[in-house]
Parts: sequence; C-alpha cells; structure tokens
Amino acid sequence: MNYFTQMEAAKKGIVTPQMEVVAKKEFRDVEFIRQNVAEGKIVICGNKNHKCIDPNGIGSMLKTKINVNLGVSRDCKDYDVELRKVMEAVNMGAEAIMDLSSHGDTTGFRRKLTTECPAMIGTVPVYDSVIHYQRDLATLTAKDFLDVIRLHAEDGVDFVTLHCGITRKTIDQIKSHKRKMNIVSRGGSLVFAWMCMTGNENPFYEYYDEILDICREYDVTISLGDACRPGCLADAGDVCQIDELVRLGELTKRAWARDVQVMVEGPGHVPLDQVEANMKIQQTICMGAPFYVLGPIVTDIAPGYDHITAAIGGAVAAMAGAAFLCYVTPAEHLALPNIDDVKQGIIASKIAAHAADIAKHIPHARDIDDKMGDARRNLNWEAQWECALDPQYAKSIRDDRTPEFDDTCSMCGKFCAVRSMNKALNNEYIDIL
Repeated sequence: MNYFTQMEAAKKGIVTPQMEVVAKKEFRDVEFIRQNVAEGKIVICGNKNHKCIDPNGIGSMLKTKINVNLGVSRDCKDYDVELRKVMEAVNMGAEAIMDLSSHGDTTGFRRKLTTECPAMIGTVPVYDSVIHYQRDLATLTAKDFLDVIRLHAEDGVDFVTLHCGITRKTIDQIKSHKRKMNIVSRGGSLVFAWMCMTGNENPFYEYYDEILDICREYDVTISLGDACRPGCLADAGDVCQIDELVRLGELTKRAWARDVQVMVEGPGHVPLDQVEANMKIQQTICMGAPFYVLGPIVTDIAPGYDHITAAIGGAVAAMAGAAFLCYVTPAEHLALPNIDDVKQGIIASKIAAHAADIAKHIPHARDIDDKMGDARRNLNWEAQWECALDPQYAKSIRDDRTPEFDDTCSMCGKFCAVRSMNKALNNEYIDIL
C-alpha cells in the first residue's frame, strides 16, 4: 500500500491512526477531525520517519498548541544543555519543538530529536544551509537549499518553516516604504540578503513545486514563514506584511492541491487592538489554514518581560482564531534562553492558550478550573497542587511563607474569606483572634 499524507488520506475518506489519537485527545468525533484535515483547517504534523511522535492536531477549533524554540548558537553551543531544555519543555506539556540551531553538529542533534522526542519537531532549513555546507550565503544555490529541505525531511522533521512569500518585489517594497525595523525574521533576512547578493528570485518561491514534492513524499507540513512580520508596533499591518500574506494564501492553495499540509505564520509585534483583526484577515486570505503566531508582542518596551507581553497578545490571538502559539521567553531580544527562561516562557504561553480555550468553549477545557474551584473552597492544598500548571512552584511559595494554621495562608490567616464562609454555612463558631 502506498503511503498517503494525512491530507490525502482524509480527502479519500480514510481515517488514519493519527486522526483517531487526535480525536480522542480533543474529545471530538473522528469524522470531524478527518473532514477538517481534508479541508486544510486541521493539520496533524507527523513525518513518516518520526516513529516516536505522539500525534497532535493543530486547528482553531482544537485546543491551542504551544511551540518551543530551542537550539545552539555560536555563543551558546552546549547541545547537552539544549537537550535538557527539550526534555523540560516536553515534560511541561509543549506539543512542538523547533530546532533553530545555527552552529555545530546540527544534523546529529536534529536526528536525536526525531528518534527520541515525542513532540512535533520543526526546523528552518535556510538556517541550516550555511552550516551544512560551511559556505557563505551568496555562494549557495537554489539546489543547495532544496537539498537541505530534503535532508531534514529524510531525518524525520515534521514541519519546516519556509519563507516562500517574499520575492524580488519585496526588495523594492522594503526600500520604498521605509519600515522602522525592516525585516526582523532571521530566515526572511537571509532570503532577502541572498536575493540582493545573487540577483536571483527567492528559491523557496521559484521552486515551490519541487518543495511540495519533497514534503508530500515524507508528509512534512509546510509552515509558511512570515518574513515581513512587524518587528515593532510601528510596522504592524503595513503593505509589506499584507502583500506577503496574500502571497501565502496563494501558496496555501497550491500546497493543498498537492495534498501537502500547511500552517501560516503570523505577526510578531502588533498593538493589542489590532490582534483580532490580524487573525480574521489571515483566516480569510488563507482560507482557514491553521495560524501559527509569535506572541503577538503587544508593546515594545518590556525586554526581560516579553513572555508577559506575548502571553497577553497570545490569549487574544488564540481566542480570535490562532491555533498555534510560539512561546516567547524573558530572554527574547536579549539572549539565548536558559532553562529557567524556557520554563517561564512555556508557562506564560500555556496560560494564554488555556485562557483562550476556555473563551472558545473548547470541549472540557474548563474542567480543571472547576476542580481547582472545588479544591480552593475546601481549602484542600494537595488537590490544588494537582490542578496547578506548575505545582512545584506553587507549593514552594506556600512552604516559604508557612502560615500559623494549616487551613489558612499567610496572606489572610483567620481572616480568610473561604474559611469564614465554610464555618458560617456549617453553623460553626468563627474564631478570628
């Protein structure tokens, strides 16, 4: 039997084992999952060579998923540390890991991820092209870039970010529209620089059909990168961003026609009152393809706290239709995140995702909140830890400030409203002093 991509199987009316897993996780009928995969509104990223993956669905009608960016750089190049970050991220519930390594043995690390990590694995092949060939950007050919995409596909990568939507037209737009931050996408800037230095068209756009052939063979999902995403509030919604988004909509149609799954990446820095509009525009132009957003970061002045600015934007974005949040850490704009940064970034993103899921009435999303309400009413601390996103941290705060009486906390003591109400409703004497 020939291998079908998830989209091809769905179009043929075939329910795959991966669809069954996703349906069970999402409390949805499997036919609902199959139909939406066929229409491109749900993607199930799962390279046929990634044997240890635990399948998840990504779509606006499903639970909002979290991606964690990791990977070494020239200044921080300890792969063992990165692997510890990966394990921490998976243990904390991240559904996807993007390896953005730009130094060292990228191939070995990538293969370790796809043989040991159950999360979806994503990469940005244009980063790896310079490292793989150990040649300057201008010397690389279109074939070189495509060969690296194939290498990543063979290695089991589940989704690849490809900056297909910028063209030589974008060069003129960037020069004439005078953005405050120009292009802040690392992959987008590399493609832009390559076009400027070689005089050639973007190879990821020019040879898109050949890329689709590779992705179809291994069932690799294309994450259409937003090279022109705004890097500051002043650039949000400008002609460069919107023109690229229109082109991404066209590329989405071409991928679906070849049974290749697609996600569309979304804006970075966006004023809070524009977040919902960005989601609706993408859903219209890209016909409901899952939207994968960085942040959005809703103010430019919080270095060291951008996990908070991104969580604010992420909650609004997911409530308005974003399906996949790329986490942001306190180190954003400053440094490669350490393990503590990774943890804080994941927690902030998971709070945003969960809050949005409740607002969207995702099946059973609020169940754990209702359990927490019961635990708090009963002053049952152990039950509260079981409901908490980060029980160890919550418990450490209470243990650090131990109250005199176990049925209170050190904030209120016997003035505790919950304690007083429990006693009052049970006709018990309420002792305060």
